[in-house]
Amino acid sequence: MGAGHSHGPGSAGDRPTGHAGARFREALGAAFALTAAFFLVELVAGLVSGSLALLSDAGHMAADVVALGAALLATVIAARPDTTGRRTFGHYRIEIFASGLAVLIMLGMGVYVLAEAIRRAGSPAPVATGTMLLVGALGLVVNVISLVLLRGGSSESLAVRGAYLEVVADAAGSVGVIAAALLMRATGSTVWDLAVAVAIAVFIVVRAVMLGRQVVSVLAQHAPAGVDPAAVETGLAAVRGVEEVHDLHLWTLTSGMDVGTVHLVVHADAGHAEVLDEARVLLEGHGIEHVTVQIETSGAVGCRELGW
Repeated sequence: MGAGHSHGPGSAGDRPTGHAGARFREALGAAFALTAAFFLVELVAGLVSGSLALLSDAGHMAADVVALGAALLATVIAARPDTTGRRTFGHYRIEIFASGLAVLIMLGMGVYVLAEAIRRAGSPAPVATGTMLLVGALGLVVNVISLVLLRGGSSESLAVRGAYLEVVADAAGSVGVIAAALLMRATGSTVWDLAVAVAIAVFIVVRAVMLGRQVVSVLAQHAPAGVDPAAVETGLAAVRGVEEVHDLHLWTLTSGMDVGTVHLVVHADAGHAEVLDEARVLLEGHGIEHVTVQIETSGAVGCRELGW
């Protein structure tokens, strides 16, 4: 019986390895500082103007602050080495929990705004549209800057993606605030303030559900997105000398880190080193760069007989 292990290719041009979120720590920090500063401005403006749309956007901005802060903290903690010896995967998965926190915050804010809109529906209040326009425009500028900072990391890190989606939703909220202010000026009706607040809330909830599905997929150790386990198993079964493939497990540890383990039953005269090399190359071709392969010789007692 033998085993092989691979951390993936190291040549230039290969898919980047290592903790993805840590590479975008500076961008997260800059976006966090901008968002935190503007949140205070928007909160005060929302209270002064009486606009629910502005307050809902301020609430979402608060969610942005927490989500960005959690994502930033996650990238710092995840990169730290484990000193206890018990965290065999290190702290990498903390960014997934940070993304889960962002989901909960977004859902909470969405439900709050919807409930507040229903409460206000029967008792419209005056709204300062000039303040709405000014703060909405300023918020849009802040959000666009943050989007530019986070765009590169949104495709590699789930924590950065969560922060990016938060800012996308808030940018849409800023556009909604501006639209509501213009419509109220044109019609004199405050119903536009409530309508935009509800639209922002629905948008927040939809985005939260999308991100939540990704978080659950990682925590439930589903196969990585874009990887077909059946195709991987078929490919491994076709490796020279392999008689059987079993206990194939493929999952995502954290963003940018896809992991795989598999047991291969081989002919008694098969070269273990050759089988390991071919299996490793095949798995890396499917994007699984951190691979553990166990070789079992045909006819020998192996884990197939353990009962689980």
